[in-house]
Amino acid sequence: MELLKMSNISKSFFGVQVLSNVNLTINKGEVHALLGENGAGKSTLMNILAGVYTRDSGSIIFDGKELIHTTIKEAEDIGIGFVHQELNIFNDLKVYENIFLGKELINGFRKLEKKAMINETRDLMQSLGVDIDPLELAGHLDTSKKQLLEIAKVLHSNAKLIILDEPTTALNNEEIKKLFGIIKHLKKQGKSFIFISHKMPEIFQISDRYTVLRNGSFIKCQDIKHTNPEEITRYMVGESYNSESMYETRALGEVVLELKNLSGEGFSNINLSVKKGEIIGLTGLQGAGCSEVIQTIFGVMRAKSGEIKVHGKVVTQNDIQTAMKNKIAMVAANRKENSIIPDMSLLENIYISEHVLNYKKQHIVKQREINKYTRLKELLNIKANHYGDAITSLSGGNQQKVILARWLNTKADIILFDNPTQGIDVGAKSEIYKLILELSKEGKTVIMNTLEIPEIQKIADRCIVFYHGGIEVELHRNEINEENVMLHATHAVHTRLNEKEEENDRD
Repeated sequence: MELLKMSNISKSFFGVQVLSNVNLTINKGEVHALLGENGAGKSTLMNILAGVYTRDSGSIIFDGKELIHTTIKEAEDIGIGFVHQELNIFNDLKVYENIFLGKELINGFRKLEKKAMINETRDLMQSLGVDIDPLELAGHLDTSKKQLLEIAKVLHSNAKLIILDEPTTALNNEEIKKLFGIIKHLKKQGKSFIFISHKMPEIFQISDRYTVLRNGSFIKCQDIKHTNPEEITRYMVGESYNSESMYETRALGEVVLELKNLSGEGFSNINLSVKKGEIIGLTGLQGAGCSEVIQTIFGVMRAKSGEIKVHGKVVTQNDIQTAMKNKIAMVAANRKENSIIPDMSLLENIYISEHVLNYKKQHIVKQREINKYTRLKELLNIKANHYGDAITSLSGGNQQKVILARWLNTKADIILFDNPTQGIDVGAKSEIYKLILELSKEGKTVIMNTLEIPEIQKIADRCIVFYHGGIEVELHRNEINEENVMLHATHAVHTRLNEKEEENDRD
């Protein structure tokens, strides 16, 4: 029996079509997986359903009634609950206060009925089989309990349909098992779920049906029992990305960087050796641990255990200054927040890291810096008018080149890129790829973290795929393609192997 029917939903932002005639049907008492790559339109569709955005066209029927222009509160009132990936918990409030926020129980004297709210919260948690004290400060809860608190908030609002957006990202296996137990329990009570995830084992474990979106369009809806991980991956990825490869075979040198059983925030037991002149691509789903590894190598985040060796020597002090002294550089993600200094000129943005590294040489010879700037500007083809211009006057791609120039100015020979083409146009991306290849031919070693598989295909010697904080597989150049990477990044390969083993056991 249908609970939700979204038909021909379309949505544009500033003239860019992000959803085009998308259909989604959810039955009562089912877990429905909503699947697609980053940017496929999943979040936009759910935000339309939850009243965050208004649709441009199409119809929505929920529990037999057509929804016209629904607000967030109206969506909640009719029984649509949304547990976002970024949890909406107030850490300074107690658990019961989070549950009743905006829906407080008040007596005839306009006083809060605290005891009643506490008891009701305790009963709610017990009904879910969750051990959370209603009087505990929400900020003191661990991540898994905050996740369960979010679900409890939605259930307290009598939600009939619960949207779970990547609910297991920060959970360990035991916590995931508990969450799935709660979902199955609520499903028996007639609750429906839209489950958004990239993790194939979870999708096949918990879902009844699935819908795939790609590039803002509806691709497929089917019972989960009638498909397999490889087929779903093909629906998500579509035709393999085909474009002219820029890659060139090069002679590689000795090992310049080694990670031995390296563990830190968001990753564990990473073992990796990288050679002089090599280009390594790290990838995985958002939160898989790639960015954290890059930041730990550079000393932004501290290692918890294991070893980092540079040119055969163990790094004894894991901080940025030491990394810079070891000729390691990092072009950080989100350059606006982490790289560019908007109040400084192009010249100052380029020479600042060199003078931080050589802080004892306080005197800056301007003409010498101008000469370096001129050389780097020409080398990297930076499109800028004058060295005294603000860095914010440049396009995103040219800003990224300035940050790279900053690190080349320190004579770094190991360069870490964290999402190097984030927020820059196609033409500028191509130039960045060419620069990375040129640097590798000059003997620079490049490790880049990116969610875009085509850029790894274009330039990398190897691809290291992460899953849940660990290295899932190392792919050599001829093995790198979107489908293969996605199969490993979502753990689908292991899901398929387990299914085959179960079939063999039955036989």
